[in-house]
This record gives sequence, structure tokens and C-alpha cells, in this order.
Amino acid sequence: MNKYDIAAIIWPAYTGDEPRTRIFWPEGYGEWQTVKAAQPRYPGHQWPRKPVWGYVNEADPYVMEMEINAAADHGVNVFIYDWYWFDNRPFLEQCLDNGFLKARNCDRMKFYLMWANHTADSMWDTRTSHYWDPIWDGAVNRETFNTIVNRTIEKYFSRPNYYKIDGKPVYMLFDIMNLVRGLGGVEETWDALNYFREQTVKAGFPGLELHLTVRRDSHMAQKIDEKSGMTVLEFINKTGFDGVTHYGFLDFVNVKQNYADVLVDVEKGYKKTAEQVNSIYYPNVSMGWDTTPRYPHREDDNICTETTPENIKKGFELAKKYVDETKGLKAPLIIVNSWNEWTEGTYIQPDNINGYGYLKALKEVFLDK
Repeated sequence: MNKYDIAAIIWPAYTGDEPRTRIFWPEGYGEWQTVKAAQPRYPGHQWPRKPVWGYVNEADPYVMEMEINAAADHGVNVFIYDWYWFDNRPFLEQCLDNGFLKARNCDRMKFYLMWANHTADSMWDTRTSHYWDPIWDGAVNRETFNTIVNRTIEKYFSRPNYYKIDGKPVYMLFDIMNLVRGLGGVEETWDALNYFREQTVKAGFPGLELHLTVRRDSHMAQKIDEKSGMTVLEFINKTGFDGVTHYGFLDFVNVKQNYADVLVDVEKGYKKTAEQVNSIYYPNVSMGWDTTPRYPHREDDNICTETTPENIKKGFELAKKYVDETKGLKAPLIIVNSWNEWTEGTYIQPDNINGYGYLKALKEVFLDK
């Protein structure tokens, strides 16, 4: 049994089951189209990379049965599903609903949602990724927020394998500025989040464990809205989130260096974030960073190098050390970016370069000992 909750983020775009993905990936099997077409940017650049399991449909329960077993056998015991609401309805929900939740062995794995409420733009399409034109706004008004809240509580929180801390369902928000913008301001957002907590209690839970992804200092210093004049950091500290984390290393350190050197900055970043935010900080481990498959038009990019299984293992050890030494954590939770973000170079799934090396590194740190 795991002593740690290793929660790997899932990007649910490796399927053709969502019709609206055809505007980005017309070949019909999701962002695998981008992965398959990736080319090396310079001599020694480790692309193209190929998935050992093939270009599978992750909205297929039989595929997810295989992935759940591979994850659980190597120490991943929680999946964090990126969850979207665009154009007044959910987007890319098929991977969770039809794949994971219909897998016969899904009881081996806990899961929770991260509402990726950023605006969707043209970056997902390699033909237009250099424009960043908005397609669907991720901000929602209060009526839509209430719909999302009640739908989430009824549809997901009630699942026996929904991840909870002290009996409270964990729910993570991605873009706090977009949330405040859509709801109309700071006070309105506080009221909406209180409603979410109240509705969760009414549904029979002891409360809501509300988490947030945080970012670098320049973001935290921005004004959350014009009415309040409050910075993002001030808003976070006054809102009383139950936990915070980073989505990835890119959010708080310079990733354009050797992975081992990145970890030096990451250790400092853990400490700094824990000191500046009132909420509990849960550490993030990223598998690196390389978005060149998405941006074939760019001449330069923030590419993290030397992302070998040996170096990645050091990242897992660093997060383990933080959890072991930090008092006051309500759960031994470590967020891994990610299970399958191939086009950001942050996946733990086996590939043709390292085989099962990343999964084996995780197993050596969290299970074998």
C-alpha cells in the first residue's frame, strides 16, 4: 500500500471521441496527431518520441484498464483529470466518463478534477499555434458556475473512488484570474466559492477541500481585478484555500536548463511558495518541459534537457523529502506533471527512448523502499 498519494495529471485530449477536437486535430485521434508529426529542432533533440503503447484512444475503457494497472503497479494511485467547460458545455470529458470510470479496475485508482478554466485558443493547432487566437472563453458567469458546481457534486463527488482528504472531496482550480473575471469581482467570487462549499456539505460531505494552482512572482503581483485593487497573492491568502500547488515547474522556475540544475531552483521554490502562501503547499514534480511539437514555427523554446530516468528519480526524491519533512500537511500528496502531456514534454508514460524508465524511477522511490 502506498504511503504517499502520487497524483498524476491527465490531459484528456488523446481521443477522437470529442467532435470539437476536429478543429484542432482533423485526423480524428486527438493530439496524438501533433505527437506523431513532431520533428527534431536541433541535432540531438529527442524528437520524434513514440508511445510504447501506441496512439491509443484513452476514452476506451479497455485502454484505461491497461493504463490503470501500469500506473498503480508503479506507485501512481491518483489521477487528476484536466476538466473543461467551453461553449456552455463540458469539453474533453469522454476520457474520464467513458474511459477511466468505465474501466473494470478503476477502483485501483482515486481521481479528482482540476477545472482548467483558462481560455481555449489556437495554440492546440500547429497550423495556427503562433497566433494564440481565442476560441472559447474559459470565464463563466455565476449561473454557469452554479451549474458546474452542482453537476460536479452529483456526478463525481459521489463516486467511491473520488479522492478525498479527511472525507472532503478535493477540487482544484487552475486560473484564478479568469474565475474572478467571469464572476464579476472579488466579492462575487468569494460568494460563489462559499456556495460551492455549502452545496458540498448539503450533499452529505464534511466539507470541500478546495485547491488552487499558483504561479511565479510576476503573476502573483498582478491585480486580481480593478475594483478591489487586490493582488493575486493577497486574494489567495484572504480566500482561504485548503491547499495550493504548481501545475508544473514552468510556473515557478527557469526550465531552460539541465533537469538536475532545475531541481536546485525547485527546492528553493517549494520553500518560498510555502512561506508566501497561507494555504498548505503540496509539491509538484514535472517530468521536464518541451513544447516544440505544438509550436513548429518557433525558433526558440524553453526546453529542459537531460530528462533521463536517473534525473527524474531525483525529482521524485526531492518531493518525497519535502513531504517527509513538512509538518501540517493534511495528506502525503505529491502532484506529478504529468501522466500524458506528450506535447509539453512532461509525460511519465513509457516511450521509445526511455521505455518504462520514468515509471520504474517512481516505483523505486515510492514503492520499492
